[in-house]
Amino acid sequence: MRRVILAVLALAAAAVVAALLRGPAPSAGTASSHREAPAISEDPSADNTDVYAFRSPDKPDTVTVISNFIPAEDPAAGPMYYEFSPSARYNIYLDRNGDGRQDITYRFSFRPSQSVAFLRNTVQPYTVTRIDGGRSQVVFSGNTPPNNIGPRTTPGYRQLAQNAVGQLTGGGQVFAGQRDDAFFADIGAIFDSLGFRRGTGNAGGGKD
Repeated sequence: MRRVILAVLALAAAAVVAALLRGPAPSAGTASSHREAPAISEDPSADNTDVYAFRSPDKPDTVTVISNFIPAEDPAAGPMYYEFSPSARYNIYLDRNGDGRQDITYRFSFRPSQSVAFLRNTVQPYTVTRIDGGRSQVVFSGNTPPNNIGPRTTPGYRQLAQNAVGQLTGGGQVFAGQRDDAFFADIGAIFDSLGFRRGTGNAGGGKD
C-alpha cells in the first residue's frame, strides 16, 4: 500500500495481507486507525492499521478480507525497504455466527528474505495456516512480490503483484505485499495545533 505494506495520494505504502474466502458476508465492523497507539508504535511491523471485510464485487459468493500493517510506508525509502516481521504473528480471525468469537483463523507466517532487504532483495517466503475447530492445515506456501521501488528497479509491477496471488487449498485466493491505499487526511496540519490548510477544491482535474 502506498500511504502503508504502504498515505496520501502516492506518498506512502502499506503492507497488506488479503484473503478471498468463500462463505457468508460478515456483519458490519469498524476499521482501526493509524500510528497513534503508543505501545504498538514501537513495533510498526506488527501495527494492524486497518481491517476491511466485504462481499467481493467480482465474485459475490465470496468475501474479501484485507488486513493492513506497517503504517506510513514511504515508497522512496531506500536503500532499506520493508518486510513483514518473521517474529510477528499475523492472524485474520473470522466469526461465522456473530457471537464475537473467532471460528476460523488464517495465520500468516513469514520468513526472512534470503538476503538483507537492501535495494531489491525484498521477496519473502511465507505460509498460510488455516485453524478451524482446533485443527490446523497449511493451505498456502509461496512468496511475496518485491517492494514497488520504482519503474527502473521493478518494471511491470502490476504483473509482479498479480503473479504473487496464490490459490488456497480448499478454495480461495491470497496475497501478501504492498498495495496503494489512499489516506485522505492532512495529518501534518491536524497535529500542528489544528492548523487546517485550505483544500484544493476540484481544481487539477482529480490530480491535486
